[in-house]
Parts: sequence; C-alpha cells; structure tokens
Amino acid sequence: MAWRVRWKASVGLLGTGLKYLAVTMFVPLVVAVVYAEDIWVFALSIGIVTAAGLALEQVDADPELGPREALLFVSLAWLMAALVGTVPYLLAGYGTASTLAHPVNALFESMSGFTTTGATVMGEISLERHSHAVLMWRQLTQWLGGMGIIVLMIAILPEVAVNGAQLMASEAPGPELQKLTPKIAETARVLWLIYFGFTVVYICLLYGLHLAELAPNMDLYNAIAHGFSTLPTGGFSPQADSIAAFSAIVQWVVIPFMIVAGVNFALFWHVLKGEAEVMLENAEFRFYAGAIAVLVAVLTFLLVRGAAPPTELGGVTDGLTENTLRQAAFQVASLMNSTGYATADFAQWDTHAQVFLLFAMFVGGSAGSTGGGVKVVRWLVVLKTIRRELFTTAHPDAVKPVRLSGSVVDEDAVRGIIVFTVLYILLFGFAAVFLSLDTARIGIQISTLEAISASLATLGNIGPGFGRLGPFGSYLFFSIPSKLLMIFLMWVGRLEIVPVLAIFVSALDNRH
Repeated sequence: MAWRVRWKASVGLLGTGLKYLAVTMFVPLVVAVVYAEDIWVFALSIGIVTAAGLALEQVDADPELGPREALLFVSLAWLMAALVGTVPYLLAGYGTASTLAHPVNALFESMSGFTTTGATVMGEISLERHSHAVLMWRQLTQWLGGMGIIVLMIAILPEVAVNGAQLMASEAPGPELQKLTPKIAETARVLWLIYFGFTVVYICLLYGLHLAELAPNMDLYNAIAHGFSTLPTGGFSPQADSIAAFSAIVQWVVIPFMIVAGVNFALFWHVLKGEAEVMLENAEFRFYAGAIAVLVAVLTFLLVRGAAPPTELGGVTDGLTENTLRQAAFQVASLMNSTGYATADFAQWDTHAQVFLLFAMFVGGSAGSTGGGVKVVRWLVVLKTIRRELFTTAHPDAVKPVRLSGSVVDEDAVRGIIVFTVLYILLFGFAAVFLSLDTARIGIQISTLEAISASLATLGNIGPGFGRLGPFGSYLFFSIPSKLLMIFLMWVGRLEIVPVLAIFVSALDNRH
C-alpha cells in the first residue's frame, strides 16, 4: 500500500499560519520606528511574508488533517518559520559585510532562534552592526518558539484548532500531553497565558531594577529583549557578554526564571487552581528540583577547588563566596534547561568542570516545559525500566510495571521513550563524528569535547558549547555542510526527532 499524504492540505493550512507570523513582525517594526532604524526592512518583510501566506493558502482550503498530514504540517511549520525568520536578516544584511547576509548563516540564526537553541554565528562585531529592530526580531523568534508555534496557532486560529490534539501531540511527542480543559484550544490558550504572564512579570522585575538604579544598563529595551529569550530558554542576548553584562542582582533574578522555564507549565495551572499538591507530588518535578540542587552543590564544590581560572569572564573568587554560588547556580540552571545564557566563560574552566556541565546538558528540562534536552521524565522512565529489567531477570515470573507518581506508565509510552533516547544518542554521536571530520577537511582542528558539545548543543537546543563554541564564542567558523547539519539537528531536536524522521522513514519504506 502506497504511503499517501494530502500534502496540499498541510501546505494550505501552513499559508494561514504564515499570515499571522507576519503580524508578529510589527513588534520589531515598532522598535524600528522608535529608533529610526531599518523601518523599510520590516515593512517589506511583512509584505513578503503576508504575500507568501496568501499564495500558499490557495493550494488547499481543507482544514481537516489526518495523522500523516499532521506530522507533515508540524514539520513544515517549524521549517517554514525558520525560513521566514531569515527575511529580515537578509534584507538588513543586503549589500553589507554582515554575517547574516549569507543565506546559510541567516537560516542558522533563524532556526536557532525559533527552536530556542541560542547557538549563534554572530560575534560582538556582528551584534554591533545590526539595528535595535533586527536584534529585537532575533529575540522575538525565541519567544514565539518557546511555548510552541503550533500551540500558538491552535490557541488563536479556529482552522488549526480543528486538528488541535494530534497537532500538539506531533509538536511535542513526549510521554505526557495533559489536556487541562475540555477543549484542546482552551488548553493551548491556558499554556500561552501562563507563559505570557511569567514573561510580563519577569520584564517588570528587570526594568524595576533599572528604575531602582540597581541595574543601570537594564533599560526597557534590554528588559523586553531578555524577557523574550529567558522564558523560552533561548539564550540570545543583544549584549555580546550575555547576562555577564549586567549586575549580580540581575543575575540572581534571572536564575529562578530559568528554573521556572524548565518546569512543566501544566503544573502551574494546577497551582493557580489552588492544587499546589499536584506539583509537589509530581515525580518529574521532584526529580527535576532535586537534580538542580545536587548539580549546583557539586559544581560549587568544583569551583571552590579552583575549576575556574581568575580571568575576566571565566573565573570566580577563591573560596565559598556569593560569586561562587551565583556562578554555579546560574550555569546549572542555564545549561540543564538549555537556556544558554552565561555569566562566566565556562569554556575556560578545567576539564572536570566542563565534563560535569556536559552531563548537565544531557539531563534537560521537564516535559511540557520550554526546556530542551532529553527531558527529565524520560530519564526517569529509562532508569525505572532498567531497574525493572534487572529485577525481572532475577525474578522471571514477576510482573512489575513502570510507575510515575503512583500511576502505571503505558508500555507503548515506555517503548516510545526508549526509541527516542536511542535515536537521540545515535544522532548525537553521528553528528559529533561528522563535525569533527568536516572541520578537519577544511583545515580547522577542533577538540573531541568541542565536537561533542557542538552536536549536543544543537540537537538538544542548548546553544553554547566548549572551546571556541563557548558562551561568548560563535559557530561561524564551521563549513556550510556542517552548518546545514546543525540546522537539521536544531529542527529535529525541537520536534523531538520522531515527527520528522517518521515522515522520511514512511516515505522510504513505501518506495520499496
């Protein structure tokens, strides 16, 4: 039986989404007007994207999608969003020496933004060359991608809400998809409202520090810009020194919001309903909170032992001080949740500290959060499954289901988690080898740790790596094939691999 998919239905619905994505460009357009910079860039971008959306809408007006069409739509929606995101970059960079004038670099930056990866091809000079409006668009792409483009479309577009449940499952195919309200569109709105609420509170706190003269350079522009990249665990910053450019009190304010971003947002809905015990009894949340506490304690110990040299952005003061605790807490909260912000150049820390941070990158945030990585709940299920297999090996007649928070995890879900984890590790390993060989081909030598971190940072949507890929570094030196591979990794990593590969595998299987 041939693998058939009504691709026109997916493409037609995609056109509707593009029209509304064009509306979001009015935010940087307002910034462009305020600063009198690049107004034409965003006016023209809005026209181009709107026209593209209207054209695609004519392909097919049927809003009904089957399972295959849903997978195709979700995969194309994220790819198309990244392509649309390149339009302002290319227009702003046209005829200049800007890094983003090259289409592959522009696509890398855009895909990194929408997938909330935070890996960048822009260095300090590139940031200075671009206008406030372009840099705000760069920040906004992360905020739009944080809670999910599809979830946003379900929340505001009736045409998309018709297929809401399967689209949400395709966009975030994790082990948990909680329907908080009777209608899936209402659930999408609840999640986005919680996300929006945290963002507003965070921006107000940051700007309040500025008004209180505790953060002189955290003006309204910077407060909004960092609000757009913290809650989605994105990590982009208009400042070359990231959060290190701001005072210690700003860094302390950022830490809890990075941690919040890694929590399942559905749990906050229960807290708002007065059901805080649901959060406290949740096995994933307890594991997540405990993992952060342990990782911070261990990293603090490593820093006290002298893991960080006393450089301008890399070191900490000797002994157990406020600075040591802040650096440890910040780096763990940032890398475990895939935010990618930095207050120190951990690429200069010793090997023990760097390997430890690499381990933190593997942990990831919670399912239902904006965090990347494998996700805490998957590691929980994997560990419980391993324990069950060891137990049943010694007790062949025993029936021991995997349980989370007192509930039995469906065996199909367990199998799906194991498959995802294996795919994740295989893809990560293949990419690391490819990046190492390809950089050697063009005469650039990178260390094993750099290759590993580049693969993990893009697949896990984390952002910074080690060596020249550190928090104040750039991915610009990679070749075009390597950048294209990492663009692919960011894309499939944000969709958690399965939807994209399912399309390719199904198509290939039915050719034979």
